[in-house]
Amino acid sequence: MLFNSYIFILLFLPLCLVGYWLCNAGRRYEWGKLWLVGMSLWFYGYFNIRYLPLIVLSVFGNYYLYRLLVSKSSGGADTPAADGQAPGTPAAGRQHSRRKLILAAGVSANLGVLFYYKYFDFFIENVNAVFHADLALQHVLLPLGISFFTFQQVGFLVDAYRGEVEECGFLEYSLFVTFFPQLIAGPIVTHSEMIPQFRDLSKKRFDADNMAKGCYAFVCGLAKKVLVADIFGKAVAWGFGNLEQMNGLATLWMMVSYMVQLYFDFSGYCDMARGIGLMFNIDIPLNFNSPYKAVNLVDFWKRWHITLNRFFTQYVYIPLGGNRKGVARTYFNIFMIYLVSGIWHGAGWTFILWGTLHGLVYVLTRRFLDSVEKVPKLLAWFGNMAFFLLSLVFFRAENVPQALTILRGIFTGGYGLSAVPAAFVEQFRTPEFFYCLKALGIDGVTVAPRLLMVGYMAIAWFMLLGCKNVNEKLQTFRPTFLKAVAMAVLFLWSLVSFSEVSTFLYFNF
Repeated sequence: MLFNSYIFILLFLPLCLVGYWLCNAGRRYEWGKLWLVGMSLWFYGYFNIRYLPLIVLSVFGNYYLYRLLVSKSSGGADTPAADGQAPGTPAAGRQHSRRKLILAAGVSANLGVLFYYKYFDFFIENVNAVFHADLALQHVLLPLGISFFTFQQVGFLVDAYRGEVEECGFLEYSLFVTFFPQLIAGPIVTHSEMIPQFRDLSKKRFDADNMAKGCYAFVCGLAKKVLVADIFGKAVAWGFGNLEQMNGLATLWMMVSYMVQLYFDFSGYCDMARGIGLMFNIDIPLNFNSPYKAVNLVDFWKRWHITLNRFFTQYVYIPLGGNRKGVARTYFNIFMIYLVSGIWHGAGWTFILWGTLHGLVYVLTRRFLDSVEKVPKLLAWFGNMAFFLLSLVFFRAENVPQALTILRGIFTGGYGLSAVPAAFVEQFRTPEFFYCLKALGIDGVTVAPRLLMVGYMAIAWFMLLGCKNVNEKLQTFRPTFLKAVAMAVLFLWSLVSFSEVSTFLYFNF
């Protein structure tokens, strides 16, 4: 079920809110949690009912492993003890070894399932290519959100092994994993962020201010997705499907459009997720903090996909040794974060190259950060955005040859404005804005469609660089009549634009 769909906005969300708050009003708090779990499973299964058994089995299996970890020790990983056994005794050592084995089995099982669904065919393709074999591809259907709920549960098991998880019931755990706002495309939440909120009785009272903030964030995110990302996405899709017709200017414009689409699509989803969470008095962590305002790659990754970066820091960088084993090892560990991040995003050499590029440039930026920070900010910002744009060629391309074709097009394709395909320009034609040109009497001018294209791009980058993000606006948000009218207009405008419904980009990951 899509956030930007009639069934979600007009049926699912109102029904979910009413049921949850009625349960809480009657102090049936466990029923409220159960209601959210049931609705979340409906939300997930609506996409494809075949996805549902996988997530249900994943929740049951991981909770069982968690209970095994708890039953084998009353202490943490560093103080293994059970049944009154003192740390350091042979019995305690055996318990510690068993807990390690349980954790290893749990992590391996989760990553094994992820590998099968997401990477198995890629692995077979490369085996066939290297060994000239003819192994059959499985063409496995990728379950939605599997990367997100797998990492979420792996983190939970690791924290449970470390003794950092308080006693957690099955219902709470199920809600932690399946809570629908962040289930499909993040943010990647932790138990310490969510489970205490599910238990907090003060959050069981309806809060009109939170509801207003939630509606505000949801509408802003919806508009970012429907009115901005999808418009640029049409041009990007046409360009990638007709590269042979694209000159250098059109190819560059296509990739800048993809930069805009990717940010507004993913951050729009996260804004909607945070908004829905606030409607239930649940604070979902921030995932984007105006990343295109960053002046270097270190700054950029503090702002972009914050929860994924946090996950890799906690569960990859630190276990590898972090910065505790010398400078060279620190840089190697940092590089591994970005290589793994590339692999996490998708099964393909393009994603591996994307992660490798970011790892190398991040390490170099951090190594020479003092020098980088002396570069004039405008020049540093431009260089950072130029690198990110070129790296996105690999992120978006279907394969390496296509990526190289695009790069050649950018640098050698020519920059004649008149050579930009008219069909590419037409992708930016929207009825509402073309009516504005008509009202000005310039709709018949030859360059009118190009004016729309340039206008869309200018507005998008003004929003990216000249405006506060939704999270910043929420910090000082106060409901007013004018805001209510503006949000109503924006909401209705988005609603009538659902005729060309598109999924969120991160559903692919």
